[in-house]
Amino acid sequence: MGIRKAITGAQAAAEAMRQINPDVVVAYPITPQTPIVEQFAAYVADGIVDTEMIPVESEHSAMSATVGAEAAGARAMSATSSQGLALMWEIVAATPGLRLPIVMPLVNRTISAPLNIHCDHSDVMGVTTLGWIQIFSENAQEVYENILLAIRVAEDRRIQLPVMVNQDGFITSHAVEPVEIFDDAAVQSFVGIRSLERSLLDTEHVRTIGAMALPDYLFEAKRAQEEAMGNVFQVYKEVGRELSSITGHAYPYFETYRLDDAEAAIVVLNSAAGTAKVAVDAMRGRGKKVGLLKPILFRPFPYEEVRAALENIPAIGILDRSMSFGACAPVYTEIRSVLYELDTRPKVQSYVFGLGGRDILSTEVEAVFEELLTGELDSKRQRYIGLRG
Repeated sequence: MGIRKAITGAQAAAEAMRQINPDVVVAYPITPQTPIVEQFAAYVADGIVDTEMIPVESEHSAMSATVGAEAAGARAMSATSSQGLALMWEIVAATPGLRLPIVMPLVNRTISAPLNIHCDHSDVMGVTTLGWIQIFSENAQEVYENILLAIRVAEDRRIQLPVMVNQDGFITSHAVEPVEIFDDAAVQSFVGIRSLERSLLDTEHVRTIGAMALPDYLFEAKRAQEEAMGNVFQVYKEVGRELSSITGHAYPYFETYRLDDAEAAIVVLNSAAGTAKVAVDAMRGRGKKVGLLKPILFRPFPYEEVRAALENIPAIGILDRSMSFGACAPVYTEIRSVLYELDTRPKVQSYVFGLGGRDILSTEVEAVFEELLTGELDSKRQRYIGLRG
């Protein structure tokens, strides 16, 4: 059992970082991520951690310094949001190819323009192809535990890839809720110490990190990176079982909620899954058989397991908090791919909601379920929830 604290999602991220006690944290403020590095800076100032905290002049510098520290053999972390992630993009893209196991909390916020500081998933969906492991969190408790899980997955010798742990800006990052913080000693034993197997400062085993690879070797390097990503599924399970011995919680690739006998289901990420659960319960109370699938591990994507969970459901609505202009929305694209191999496929409908932080109400989710249950769907047409006419 741990100690329950009333804290925000941002503070929950900082609590996990406190227990990890990284060698280096590189910080640059950006709304709504700023409270993570503010809280962690207080831990540094108070001597609670012995981390070297490095303030820099931009997010590009933040990720550059994090990469430098990690390559040298330190356990290094940073955090960002939205435009900060966009400014980091050059180095964020390089990090998986450098095989550096950096863990970075990402507080999801819309990418401008127009300028907006509130939540949607346009930031994280813009980097899904770069090679970062991506984990999504419905609430502050999941933020805390997912960061602990992430550090072990990233640093496993079979992986050596970076991880983004996502939470919704303001909705999760600034909302106070009870979070169970587990015993420091138990968590620190679980986290352990980063192996220096891949360190620039290991002069006994000289390595090159970030060498040029022209057509004769680039392809092979990227294939090895993909193999490491494929290893994530097994490592995620192994690490999850070990963390479960401390927390008592399970760490599946995705969560299902009242899905077993469902005649209609929705798929949705992060905090909106909590709203959707309220809608599911309300619909069940009226005798409507509906359910939810909430992806947690989004990269790599567990296609086979998601297919098995959804294959017998007649109608599925996929709710995206971002758009892919001129193409299908990102989560919808994944679910359509999941179902493609089935001989008899469920009907699917794409919905976009919540851009720029617009609220989604449980009654609006109930309306989606009612629409799904009618079967009057159009898989070629994207629909919108809460859009003013």
